[in-house]
Amino acid sequence: MAESIYEIELTDLSGQKAKLVDYEGKVLLIVNIASKCGLTPQLKGLETLYEKYKSQGFEVLAFPSNDFYQEPKEAESINQFCEKNYGIKFRIFSKGRVKGDNAQPLYKYLANNSKIGFMKNAPLWNFHKYLIGRDGKIADYFLPWTPPLSDKISDVVEKCLAEKAVNN
Repeated sequence: MAESIYEIELTDLSGQKAKLVDYEGKVLLIVNIASKCGLTPQLKGLETLYEKYKSQGFEVLAFPSNDFYQEPKEAESINQFCEKNYGIKFRIFSKGRVKGDNAQPLYKYLANNSKIGFMKNAPLWNFHKYLIGRDGKIADYFLPWTPPLSDKISDVVEKCLAEKAVNN
């Protein structure tokens, strides 16, 4: 198990390797997505949030998953769906598990490091959101039904983005 989120390596939808250390010092919103979910229109809100804050060091990282049986698509068709229907420009990573013993390393890390009481905070459904501060620690999480453009999310994103000024 990774001790830091920045130790985790990933692969994006195009097959390119990535390391979360490449995002060190940025504020990250990590979200599991699916194309056949009632919450799929949240992709538009995620893109709007990304566009609003990206110049300040904010990134949305999306992880397609079929854990809830709502992502039948694979790599290129996921990417095409997101671009065509929602104009997505944020990075989408390879499809994988987000809960349980077979979850990809990032989601094991998130579940173990954002516990609710004594329970692991694994995604309850598609569009479960984790906010990572500039320090690489989990600043907050948001249940799937919390819209990306809600004040609840923007307030915490802005607070995390402001931390850069405090730490410099």
